[in-house]
Amino acid sequence: MKRLTDIVIASIALLLLCPLFCLIIYKVRKNLGAPVFFYQERPGKNGKLFKMIKFRSMKDAVDENGNLLPDEQRITPFGQKLRATSLDEMPQLINVLKGDMSIVGPRPMLKEFVELYSPEQARRLELRPGMTGLAQVSGRNELNYEERFKCDVWYVDHHNILLDFRIMFKTIIVMAKREGINAPGHVGPSLFKGNKIDIGDNNGL
Repeated sequence: MKRLTDIVIASIALLLLCPLFCLIIYKVRKNLGAPVFFYQERPGKNGKLFKMIKFRSMKDAVDENGNLLPDEQRITPFGQKLRATSLDEMPQLINVLKGDMSIVGPRPMLKEFVELYSPEQARRLELRPGMTGLAQVSGRNELNYEERFKCDVWYVDHHNILLDFRIMFKTIIVMAKREGINAPGHVGPSLFKGNKIDIGDNNGL
């Protein structure tokens, strides 16, 4: 039922948003040049890697050694607007149709994070990752990683169609308010650096 809902919603959304999709392609090409899309490997269901698609929002500026400059130096005013409205995420509807992602689920994080997960946190990989999720409507990038993982695992244990539609509806509100786009002091999310172990408590994270 969840997969069928994903296909129906993604198909209808792509049809309705086709004019906007084409407009953003034009704007990205005009402001940032080619390529229009940004592809990045992310862990999907059961940790299987897939290429997540987004509209490009940064320049490919590099330093004298050929290394990419920090995000803060590569993001453009146009890219910031694109991210603020979450329109850079629109191409992930294609990922949904392909079966890589779901409309609602734990957001796919960087593949480098997987080896840092605790066994409980790794349970977020039991479902297809989502374009939006419980963490995204509960604070988004303003949440710390412990809070995000708790939201993700709770969703894995309690997900149902009604909950998905509630999250979708709340996502529209969050997008309209442009809430939680950046983590404090960062462009976008911060990096997950692993769990802090309390030496005095073998069960602590």
